[in-house]
Amino acid sequence: MLLGHDALRNLCRARDLLSEVRESRLSIEDVAREVAISPYHFIRQFEAVFGVTPHQYRIRRRLDLAKQLLAAGHHSVTDVCMEVGFSSLGSFSALFAQRIGVPPSAYRRRVRAMVQVPGRLPWELVPGCLTLMGRLPPGAFRSFREA
Repeated sequence: MLLGHDALRNLCRARDLLSEVRESRLSIEDVAREVAISPYHFIRQFEAVFGVTPHQYRIRRRLDLAKQLLAAGHHSVTDVCMEVGFSSLGSFSALFAQRIGVPPSAYRRRVRAMVQVPGRLPWELVPGCLTLMGRLPPGAFRSFREA
């Protein structure tokens, strides 16, 4: 599927809107309207470009944020559930366990056992792309977004 520059820019903007887990409670239809694409066409184009549907992408982002909050250890599982936009603790815990492999409470215990310096995540939890970026020579990119 060939997309023009404007269409790709709109899809990236939509991805950014979907990534704003804490600030945004926009529906998929609202996001499609925001980037001036019909909802069904938006879903098809988004999946073709990013490999997942907008809904799957939003859930992945919510679970990523949940993992960060649980690793920080300052919130209960219920607080994390509500903070990332789930309304049911049961559905959040089941989805977390299905996608991550362990329930949220077990994940938090495991991560806390790994943390040796308070406030810093252990290297096992740092995304690989960030560790690779840290090894790039200074000035390799003009901005973080370009990287």
